[in-house]
Amino acid sequence: MLLAFNAGAVNAGGFLVLHLYTSHMTGFASQLADGTVLGNPSIVANALVAIGAFIGGAAACAILVNWGRRHHLHSVYALPLALEACLLAIFGLLGATMQAWQAVLAVPLTVLLLAFTMGLQNAVASKTSGGSIRTTHMTGNITDLGMELGKMAYWNGTVAGADAASAVRHSSPRFLTAAGLVGMFVAGGLLGAFGFRHLGFVCVVPLAAALFALSIPPLWRDISRRSA
Repeated sequence: MLLAFNAGAVNAGGFLVLHLYTSHMTGFASQLADGTVLGNPSIVANALVAIGAFIGGAAACAILVNWGRRHHLHSVYALPLALEACLLAIFGLLGATMQAWQAVLAVPLTVLLLAFTMGLQNAVASKTSGGSIRTTHMTGNITDLGMELGKMAYWNGTVAGADAASAVRHSSPRFLTAAGLVGMFVAGGLLGAFGFRHLGFVCVVPLAAALFALSIPPLWRDISRRSA
């Protein structure tokens, strides 16, 4: 839930600054196709960079998690979360000086950084949930929510005996998980949009701090064990 809130805030706030949803790889994939057909190398290059950065973030998560498992660490998932916290802090610093620099590469580097961060976070959620949960985009969660609502609305009629086993039943845990993730993503988006609009890039700092705080306990256990 915290990761979904964080993704919503970064995605909405990033849009106000960059006019792009940096976790929306479906859009970048479509942009890649459109740019190719239109013969626009700039659009193609931007889409490739964003997709490549997102893939790189997911790959980095897989490397960290598997390295942690190999070394029997408690901080298997804390490692990528700590890295994400550091990257968000860097984003705050980069964004705060972007207008002062007026650098040509400032916006592309920011897109690259945010896309990498979202890929990293999405892979963390996927790893921890066995591939059933995504936190940086809501398409799958909204689909799950709709299917569970459909099961709730389905009338089984009068089923008894052997037919009762085939009755349609909704899953309360799945419904609550999907609804919670969507709700937290929207709540994070509201806070992120408000924060970026009225406070600027400094609003990223609490998000980075929350992720880092989440990763401290398992990291500290590993540090203490190795010191002992």
